[in-house]
Amino acid sequence: MKKVLFLFGFLLSLTAIYSFTTSSANDIGESPVKWYTWEEAVAANKKTPKKFYVDVYTNWCGWCKVMDKKTFTDPKVAQYLNENFYPIKLNAEQKEDITYDGQTFSWREAGRNGIHMLAYSLLEGKMSYPSFVFLNEKYERIMVSPGYKKPEQLLPELKFAGEELYKTTTWQEYQASIPTGK
Repeated sequence: MKKVLFLFGFLLSLTAIYSFTTSSANDIGESPVKWYTWEEAVAANKKTPKKFYVDVYTNWCGWCKVMDKKTFTDPKVAQYLNENFYPIKLNAEQKEDITYDGQTFSWREAGRNGIHMLAYSLLEGKMSYPSFVFLNEKYERIMVSPGYKKPEQLLPELKFAGEELYKTTTWQEYQASIPTGK
């Protein structure tokens, strides 16, 4: 019995360690989502305006990794993101500067791993991961959505922003109108 408990504990520990190992936006495997850097999305938007979907994550965020593996690999989510947005991966702790609209956003020492000031600005200082920022073609914030999302939770948010429903209704009203599938 002790051997079985030891083996179970060992496997559980390995699973926990694996789920929180360091990765970057490029390590998520064969994602069907075409992820952009901030600079790539800004350049693409000059040629073909679209809304922006900014995935603000950290390397140590376990739920961010789960979304990479389960939510962003969903065919409906990937298709909607690719067709209607410039999906951006933004590491909230990256140390590389981002220059945008004449302003340079840098990493600053704060907390355990520091913070990138573009992430701080986009999230209005409410740093939690994962968090998602929806911007229109003019870089104006549509909404911020914190927390892990399953595909069936994320799709309504994508449609709310992508179809510009936010112009005629609130998120709460729209959310109440979504069939629950019961």
